[in-house]
Amino acid sequence: MVVEDDAGMTDQGSVVIPALVFDEEHVSVLVGGSVSVGCFMVGGASIVIGQAGMVIIVEASDAPARSGVWSAEAVRLIGPAAAPVTERLMGSSWGTDGRSLPIHIAVRLGEEVLDLGTAKVSQASTSDGVLINCELRFEAPLSRQLLNRVRPPLPPVDLPGLEWLRNVNGDRAAALEQFVTGWYPAAGATEPPATCAPSRLPAGLRQLYRLAKQRPGALGTQNRILPGPDLHTDHLGEMLVFGVENQGGFLWSLLWTLDGPEADPTVWFREFDEEPIAEQEPLSGFLIQFSLFEASMGAGYLALPRRLTATQVAQLTQALHPVPLRPFWPWAPTHFYVAPGLVVRVSNEGGEEFDVWAGATHRSALEPLADLPVDWTRFDG
Repeated sequence: MVVEDDAGMTDQGSVVIPALVFDEEHVSVLVGGSVSVGCFMVGGASIVIGQAGMVIIVEASDAPARSGVWSAEAVRLIGPAAAPVTERLMGSSWGTDGRSLPIHIAVRLGEEVLDLGTAKVSQASTSDGVLINCELRFEAPLSRQLLNRVRPPLPPVDLPGLEWLRNVNGDRAAALEQFVTGWYPAAGATEPPATCAPSRLPAGLRQLYRLAKQRPGALGTQNRILPGPDLHTDHLGEMLVFGVENQGGFLWSLLWTLDGPEADPTVWFREFDEEPIAEQEPLSGFLIQFSLFEASMGAGYLALPRRLTATQVAQLTQALHPVPLRPFWPWAPTHFYVAPGLVVRVSNEGGEEFDVWAGATHRSALEPLADLPVDWTRFDG
């Protein structure tokens, strides 16, 4: 069998498909042709393409940078992928809509290749026309027992601790620093200098900019704290705009005066052209809340339930620690609950149902949520 490597170059090798589950004859039937052509490697996964379908065989691994089973609902391909794989998965191969053809998923377990059923592309991204990553959703989710077999867990890791929580209503600067440095690995200095002299900014913002020099994620993933050069006053010159929603729907600002900043000023939330609304926490608490919100949104491992009742929220947060701050975000007042390596936000817009989002630094941090009677739309644990 001819196999193409991750970059699309051809070498002489073979995709071993033991007869225990899949043999070449069976794969030929699934793809509608010989398996001696149309064979590729993408991020460690063996892929066979034919006129009738596609077979994807991944290794049993939990490495985020390799193709493999990601959760009970999803399998991920990590590119780059050769052009035929890109075309098929993006839906433009063989003169038909490639997405309508079946995609069979299997996993290699030693000498076995175990059939996991079929899947459909749920999202994909390309760079210069080359598929970089692709998520496929199983048409029938895997059982927990099967998932543990085909996605062996990574070795235990040290999760970010909760030392910061003790300082939330004491030394909030210490709490912010402990949380940010615990959650985000240090990287190179990237944050540009502020256009305003540091003395013109409140201490909380100066601290966050300092932390972001080595941890740029601290400035946000979904919404963001503006980099120093982008700070600006509003059209009246009265408010310093320092934070924005990712689509520009709202912003956060501080009262701007020539007398120098307050030690811990009020943060003002403003939606479009509406009147500003004061956040319930001053800047010191707001920055902790902003950091928790963005950490959960940008986490590598997520748990997303459908909307929950108050009783379900109580069950979900029972084993977690509440963050003792007043609600964040006037649009949908939000409370935070945490455990080592885990942030859960609970929002309510005034009805009887709650929006819940959990983000974790490692798959194991989601274990406290694994056995809850919750209907998950995504669960990466």
